[in-house]
Amino acid sequence: MILIDDIIVSDEIIENKFVCNLNACKGACCVEGESGAPLELEELEALEKIYLKVKKYLSPEGIKILEEKGLYVQDKKGAYKTPLMKGGACAYVRYENGIAQCGIQQAHREGKIKFLKPVSCHLYPIRITKSRLGREHLNYEEWEICAPACSLGKNLKVPVYKFVKDALIRKYGQEFYDALEKIADDKIYKK
Repeated sequence: MILIDDIIVSDEIIENKFVCNLNACKGACCVEGESGAPLELEELEALEKIYLKVKKYLSPEGIKILEEKGLYVQDKKGAYKTPLMKGGACAYVRYENGIAQCGIQQAHREGKIKFLKPVSCHLYPIRITKSRLGREHLNYEEWEICAPACSLGKNLKVPVYKFVKDALIRKYGQEFYDALEKIADDKIYKK
């Protein structure tokens, strides 16, 4: 475990390799699972502001779910998540050539909105959990559907933290990332 600015980072984030391979997994992380993507409180307002601009990038089923259930839902523990369509796909998913894509991210790519996508999606395969005292823990989520990403990451020699560099900087800032990278370099050098 690594401690940076009161944030606990799992060693697996440095040790494991990962690079998304959408041609192999078809965007399964946006389709599989028991709940939607975790959302931060400030993202709830962002979703409300961007919805009309994002709507044209969504599937008819996704639009129906979002307009019936709301742009986000709250689980039994009080956490906010993206709603799911029947079958488990995120309501913000759209399919392009058989691959699940994020409609929010597509609107961002085309310059329609500034919001990229939920930070939990941007950080994946890192998941944030909080201790009872409110300290954040960054953990590597190993999931069978991401086996192609693990293989590609090993082939390309890209550790998880480097794969999600932009997301880590977005969430925690450049200084945090630089500190993590220095620790990673020191750990690798010592092996």
